[in-house]
Amino acid sequence: MVELSAILPAFISFAITAALGPVMIPFLRRLKFGQTERELGVKAHLKKAGTPTMGGITFLAAVTVTSLFFVWRYPRTGPVLFLTLAYGLLGFLDDYLKVVKKNSDGLLAWQKLLLELVIIAVFIIYVRFFSDISLLIRIPFAGGQMVDLGILTYPMLVFAVAGTVNGVNFTDGVDGLASSVTAVVAVFFTIASLLLDGGVAPISSAVAGGLLGFLLYNAHPAQVFMGDTGSLALGGFVVGTAYALQMPLFILIVGLIYLVEVLSVILQVGYFKLTHGKRIFKMAPIHHHFELSGWSETRVVAVFTIVTALLALLGLLAL
Repeated sequence: MVELSAILPAFISFAITAALGPVMIPFLRRLKFGQTERELGVKAHLKKAGTPTMGGITFLAAVTVTSLFFVWRYPRTGPVLFLTLAYGLLGFLDDYLKVVKKNSDGLLAWQKLLLELVIIAVFIIYVRFFSDISLLIRIPFAGGQMVDLGILTYPMLVFAVAGTVNGVNFTDGVDGLASSVTAVVAVFFTIASLLLDGGVAPISSAVAGGLLGFLLYNAHPAQVFMGDTGSLALGGFVVGTAYALQMPLFILIVGLIYLVEVLSVILQVGYFKLTHGKRIFKMAPIHHHFELSGWSETRVVAVFTIVTALLALLGLLAL
């Protein structure tokens, strides 16, 4: 049964996503849900303007349907699915305002912050009172030792959720990049769940399968983009799964790419303001820096995915 919980969801989710692609892509195109590329962005990306976005709906639907088959036997998937769907809905609202309503800003900063705080608060209540998930944190390379952060538990949770979700969102800027990197992270969590009897293998396996199905249409040259609908949902999945397994510190290892993407933006903006116009990178997030340095999109995706796979192996050793 353990093997089925780790393998079957991947096949189901892959099949659903792969089947939805040929239906959803023309539908999004007819609705004119097309990507808008910035004139100040990577010039090679201008040709992508008009490519359907919000395609994250496909794998999000697949993950949801698949997880519901297993949630009764594996109740810890419930909080993870909630955080995934809640952030997916937040991303959908942002995409809808940008793409359909032609509001370039999408949700205002205060609106997004308020909704994120509501989502995190509900997640905390769900975990604290309606699940058997402990908020003790596993320390990497410490032989399974746990630490209780006491009053710092909840501030750290808020910081971890916000940082991870934004990190995955920033990673979604090259065809197939967020999909490939997060598929590897999902496989890591599936293996970790099996080793620790963590009870979230069905949803992490479903995410891996769904993303592989999505890559059929999202690999370069992409026929569809996931949009914030997909990238925010994936951020919610990563941090939700990490907390379900008591492994938020492991995000710093297996999700290092997300961290680097966020830090590159913070450093770029901060340095730009301090020096009145100078830049550290040719463009941020950092994957655009490599593109402007001569790397092809496929090379960026390959290198970032390989690095994540190696970090996943390191993460397994850190258990």
